[in-house]
Amino acid sequence: MEKTAIFGNKALPYALLLPQLVITLVFFYWPASQAVWQSFLREDAFGLNSDFVGLENYQALFAQPEYYKSMITTLVFSSLVAALSLAIALLFATQADKNLKAAPVFKVMMIWPYAVAPAVAGVLWLFMFHPTLGTLARPMRVLGFNWNPLLDGNHAMALIVMAAVWKQIAYNFLFFLAGLQSIPRSVLEAGAIDGAGPLRRFWTITFPLLSPTTFFLLVVNVVYVFFDTFGIIDAVTGGGPAGSTTTMVYKVYADGRLGGDLGGSAAQSVVLMVIVIALTAIQFRYVERKVQY
Repeated sequence: MEKTAIFGNKALPYALLLPQLVITLVFFYWPASQAVWQSFLREDAFGLNSDFVGLENYQALFAQPEYYKSMITTLVFSSLVAALSLAIALLFATQADKNLKAAPVFKVMMIWPYAVAPAVAGVLWLFMFHPTLGTLARPMRVLGFNWNPLLDGNHAMALIVMAAVWKQIAYNFLFFLAGLQSIPRSVLEAGAIDGAGPLRRFWTITFPLLSPTTFFLLVVNVVYVFFDTFGIIDAVTGGGPAGSTTTMVYKVYADGRLGGDLGGSAAQSVVLMVIVIALTAIQFRYVERKVQY
C-alpha cells in the first residue's frame, strides 16, 4: 500500500516565501511603480517641487532624435554581446567537457571573470586599450593601426562589446558546462556508432539537448545587456564619443542624474522596462517552441 506524506503546517510554506516576496515588492514593484508615477511629473533637479504634466514627458522623449539613436545603439550592442558571449562560452564549454588533463584548471580560470564587477571589468579593458597608455594599444599603433576609442565611435563600441562579452562568458560557461555534463554519454556513443562525426553529433544531438539551457541563457543575457552593462559603459566611454555608446539605460542615467531631468528620465525607465518585458515575452512565446525538454 502506497503511503502518502501529509504536511500539517500550512503556514510554513508561506513563511518561507515571505522573504522573497518582500524583497521583490520592495526592490522591484515599488521602484517600478514610483518610476511610472514620476514619469507623469515635471520635477526640479532636487525632486523638491513637482507638477503633474500627463504625457508631456513621453511626447518630449519621442521627439528627441538622440533617443532613437540610443535605441539603435542598444540594438547593435545587445545583439553583438548576446551572440558573442553565448557562442564563445559554448565553444569553451565543449572543450572543457573533454577528458583533458588541464580541464580543472581551465574551468577555474574560466569562472574567475564572473567575480569581477562590471565597472572593474571596464577599467581593466580600458587599461589595455587606452590609446596612449594601453598595453595593447601601443603595439597596435606600431603596426600602423590608428586605434582611438576616445575619438572613434566604432572603436569605442568595439571596446565596450569586448569588455561586456568577457564579463558574461563565465556565467554562460557555467550553465553550458553543466548542461553538457548532464547529457548521457550513451546517446553520444550511439551517434558515433551510427557513423556521425563530431560536428554532426554536436548539431543533431548535443545542441538540441542543450536547448533549455540556451533558451534560459538567451533571456538572462538580454536582461544583462540592457541593464548590467551600465557600469562598463560608464567606466570605459561615459556614453561617448558623441553619444556613440550611449545605450538606453545609460541615457536614463545621463538625463536624470547628470541632466537633472527626473521626469524625462523616469519616462525612459518605463519605456525601457516595457521593451525588456516585451522581448522576454516574445522569447517565451516564440523561441521556447523550439526548445526540447
